[in-house]
Amino acid sequence: MYVRDTIAAVATAPGRGGIGIVRVSGPDAVSVATAVTGLVPEPRYATYCRFKSGDGETIDEGIALYFKGPDSFTGEDVLELQGHGGPVVLDMLLNSVLETGVRIAEPGEFTQRAFLNDKIDLAQAEAIADLIDSGTQLAARGAMRSLQGEFSRRISRLLTRVIELRIYVEAAIDFPEEEIDFLSDERIESQLREVKRTLRLILDEAHAGALLSEGASVVLVGKPNAGKSSLMNAMTGRETSIVTHIPGTTRDIVHESLQLDGIPLRMIDTAGIRESTDVVESEGVRRAVKAVQEADLVIALVDASLAPAERQADLAELDELLHGDAIVVFNKIDLLEPGQELPSRGLAVSVKTGEGMAPLKAALKRQLGVEAELEGGFTARTRHLNALSAALVAIEAGEAALVELAAGELLAEELSECQKALGRITGEFTADDLLGEIFSSFCIGK
Repeated sequence: MYVRDTIAAVATAPGRGGIGIVRVSGPDAVSVATAVTGLVPEPRYATYCRFKSGDGETIDEGIALYFKGPDSFTGEDVLELQGHGGPVVLDMLLNSVLETGVRIAEPGEFTQRAFLNDKIDLAQAEAIADLIDSGTQLAARGAMRSLQGEFSRRISRLLTRVIELRIYVEAAIDFPEEEIDFLSDERIESQLREVKRTLRLILDEAHAGALLSEGASVVLVGKPNAGKSSLMNAMTGRETSIVTHIPGTTRDIVHESLQLDGIPLRMIDTAGIRESTDVVESEGVRRAVKAVQEADLVIALVDASLAPAERQADLAELDELLHGDAIVVFNKIDLLEPGQELPSRGLAVSVKTGEGMAPLKAALKRQLGVEAELEGGFTARTRHLNALSAALVAIEAGEAALVELAAGELLAEELSECQKALGRITGEFTADDLLGEIFSSFCIGK
């Protein structure tokens, strides 16, 4: 157990509520209970009591819960004082606790102590924040699976295989008298391929998990009056953007959040792309181009009702901006003349009638890398993807060192790099500055 000072914070959300909780963790939790409640609560039993200030005045009455370390969330002695949820009452109760000599907790410090005391690993700690911040039911269920250790167990099993492989290779290098010829041992090559295959599977699942926890930004871009705002409203299910028959209605960036089969998306409507002498509209176009550059995915809309030559010119101009990297959507197919054909490239949609919207949503999921349902997956973060990618690069380099160069020392070094990359996910190899960055994003009291 790490012995530190004692910390305290309000653990419930700001504002009025039926119940409010002040949480205390550290070696002085029992003395805090004695000072504020006049008694030492029996561990793991709800004890009704009065909460008092330093001068003996009753602040509130409620429940005291005491969890003796290491059998607590943080691994330390933990005290929870549950009273009424008025902000003034909670502030008075917290001040009474702080008067005993404890200090206010930093953001995420309770969870950080749980990690440092080996109650949870780093991936589980991040899952707590993901669970609190989850915007969809799928994200919440995925975060809970990560919190329960699903992601960590997958990483730990893979890490064990890498370590065993590394031990075998390094032993053969360090003890040549044992005459272990691992360079010609086909099992080593086979195990490397299996580790690589498993890494790719986990990386694919982690990509989907990152979508659940972090979502994706989808930018709508096109010429004026192509139907961007109408599509925005159709996707979000509400009139987020102004829609008129006048081209150039949208002059700024309009954001809205939505769910696509449980995937949280940030839909962004932009100003129509065109040359303009209007200062405001020109600024809107500049912001639209910037939004495209920062987007996870772009939907390029073209007015299908235009003459073929004009339609092709609009598409060519958008291609120049997007470098061909977008989902092309031909909107307003309800206005096409009978027998009029569209280019084979892209999707045909009528936002007005709803025709083609289902294939568009399916294309969005495919483009985001979600081929199947996300039910049953776990949440992940960008840093997890980076670590998994680094581990995969190391394994591939190690395989090349073995097969192409017969260089055992290089293989051992790459296996070491792979182990470090995987260890960063669960916190085995993690710099202190990264820990500070991760836990500072938590709310105070968690």
